[in-house]
Amino acid sequence: MSDTGFHDGPPALSASPNEIEFPCSNCGRILKVPAVLAGRKARCPQCAFVQTIPDRSSPQPTATEDAADLAPATVVGPEPGQPPENRPTAVPATARVISEARQLPSAGSNTETGRLFQRIFDEISKVYIGQHELVLGSLVALFSSGHILIESVPGLGKTLFVRVLGRVLGCEFGRIQFTADLMPSDITGAPIFDLKNQEFRFRAGPVFTQLLLADEINRSPAKTHAALLEIMQEYRVTVDGKSHELKRPFLVMATQNPIESEGTYNLPEAQLDRFMFKLVADYPQAEEEARILEMHSRQIDLNQRLMSQVSPVTTPEQIMRITRASSDVRVDGRLIDYINQLVRLTRRWPQFHMGASPRAGIALMQAARTLAAFAGRDYAVPDDVVQLALAALRHRVILTAEAEVEGRSVDELLKELIRSVEVPRL
Repeated sequence: MSDTGFHDGPPALSASPNEIEFPCSNCGRILKVPAVLAGRKARCPQCAFVQTIPDRSSPQPTATEDAADLAPATVVGPEPGQPPENRPTAVPATARVISEARQLPSAGSNTETGRLFQRIFDEISKVYIGQHELVLGSLVALFSSGHILIESVPGLGKTLFVRVLGRVLGCEFGRIQFTADLMPSDITGAPIFDLKNQEFRFRAGPVFTQLLLADEINRSPAKTHAALLEIMQEYRVTVDGKSHELKRPFLVMATQNPIESEGTYNLPEAQLDRFMFKLVADYPQAEEEARILEMHSRQIDLNQRLMSQVSPVTTPEQIMRITRASSDVRVDGRLIDYINQLVRLTRRWPQFHMGASPRAGIALMQAARTLAAFAGRDYAVPDDVVQLALAALRHRVILTAEAEVEGRSVDELLKELIRSVEVPRL
């Protein structure tokens, strides 16, 4: 490895006197440029890595982060001596973790947090089938004092999941259906005049709960969204100059439909950044959907099923105690640098018009600690970070107009970005 922190590459190759072929030091693709450009900088079209073009006498290309005055490079082949299907990726472990991101951690039975996570998951599974990414992301956010934005089509059981979660955790559950005429006071509450006492008293709104489902949040205008900003960040409501504290733990689970755009409003970036995760709930697998059909087609009252089949396994007080204890999970300095590299690279990635804020790094740090605690460890590992990186970053970056025209997806580009960063060995 060179003193710049990037991988050193093999020597430059030459296909003709007028061209230079050399491997990308990051992904191994063979790049081709005119020979007159030797010594200038080029960006790999495959992974966006920037390095100096070697001449034929240079032993290796030099990596650089300066993207100014880049020469055009063309991908012409895989790594020398290997067919495309056998070419190794830059970070195989990272690719493996991304592909397994929906798997739940193996809870450690030797810790209180690990045992509690397993009991919570077992109770939820009695009524709610599948959607492991949603279940894991919600629990990580809850025990990290965060909030989640869920993107899914209707009918995938989001309301059922929140109700089951509230029952299992022993927390209060509330639901707000966002519509175009919903006012901020409809969420927070407002003063009403008490005729008996001849004075105004505060009437609490539906936000005064512990698990809040904000259904179809993007159907309300910006002034209604703004009512949630203070609530999500400071866990309090201020009305007429007086603050009213919310009960803890407090988790906002906001949903939006990815298909219908008529009558919807884009969430402001300030509010999007306050969500720890954006989770994507997809259609269940065939065997999972068969179990759903068998379980929920008997016309059994849901309230009766929740009371008879699902048992509370914890209390709000225990949740807050474990949340505070998770802050003691150790995060190595090299892992902090890894998180910092991922977040900062989103701001320089060529297909992103806007990158992630420092709040994304904080969210990844907190979430990695919580996920490590769920797995029964008192230390975080790179797999914890990679498993949650997509959920923590996908709503904090904005594609360029060119990337949108090309049909690129945020998740696809983020996976390329994650693979381009070397995973630290702890």
